[in-house]
Amino acid sequence: MAVSGFEGFEKRLELHFFGDDNDPTVTMGLRLIDFDSLNQVLRVVQCAVVSAVGNHFFDAYVLSESSMFVYPTKIIIKTCGTTQLLRSIRPLIHLASDLGLTLCGCRYTRGSFIFPKSQPFPYINFRQEVIYIEENLPDTLCFRKASVMPSKLPSYSWHAFSAGDGEHFPADDTFTVEVCMTELDRVMARKFFKTSHDSAAAKGMTELAGIYDINPRAFVCDFEFDPCGYSMNGVDGDRYSTIHVTPEDGFSYASFECVGSVYDDQDDIVETLKKAVQVFKPATVSVSTTSLHREVWTTVARAMEPLGLKCRSFVMDEFPTAGTVVFQTFTAARRK
Repeated sequence: MAVSGFEGFEKRLELHFFGDDNDPTVTMGLRLIDFDSLNQVLRVVQCAVVSAVGNHFFDAYVLSESSMFVYPTKIIIKTCGTTQLLRSIRPLIHLASDLGLTLCGCRYTRGSFIFPKSQPFPYINFRQEVIYIEENLPDTLCFRKASVMPSKLPSYSWHAFSAGDGEHFPADDTFTVEVCMTELDRVMARKFFKTSHDSAAAKGMTELAGIYDINPRAFVCDFEFDPCGYSMNGVDGDRYSTIHVTPEDGFSYASFECVGSVYDDQDDIVETLKKAVQVFKPATVSVSTTSLHREVWTTVARAMEPLGLKCRSFVMDEFPTAGTVVFQTFTAARRK
């Protein structure tokens, strides 16, 4: 008998680079890394590309264990299960260096694992993860901070690390929202079990669950797993969104992540978050927002409350070069 189920909670790594602005390769930057080289990095991480799409701004990959997004000077990798995400740091720095790009920022985040004892080293505890990351970063990233942000729900806390050189890390107006959902509504979760060998099964899941409606402007690249599970990347101009679902009863989990701008209509952000959470009707939701502008977190509460989700805890922390991270947890009043 298995000691645990599949670990839905993702580890997330974001690396930022800079290069010579006069070098024409910088316009494509990291997107010039050939597919074989990316695959070699992912093999070390213990996952693979299952679907991909790109546009003028970036390339989006659905992985066997979540997602990867490659921009000219930024790469984001999210992996679930027992993957070795942090092993990608050193080879990615090397591949970027071959293109004349230098690492200037690193962010690492994750929630609390459902099955922590199943994780390999260094993911056995956050302190070991931070030591491992720091051993793989250049000394130039001297502005560093690690924090475990607690909640009133004992099994929910947010782990965040950031490092930057204090000079090149972008001071932009974008923000990132990471939503983690557990105890999904069983009826909704059943939509992510494969019922046939139809090659369009993923499209059926996307449509049936209402995922197309979350951002109707986005081009959706989706993938279904056998016998169950689902991943999608949404591509909307220079912005991505992504959803990953582990629907099995007892350890059901779904995540939604998106990026936005502080100049966006706040009502649009609220609606997007509301639609994403409504797809799964979870009993518990935790949301992390990362932004240089503090007020972004208020949109999260506005999105959750109409869904019958009550805020149980709120923590705010400042990270050098990364900005303000706000971590909030919500529970459904009807399913305490």
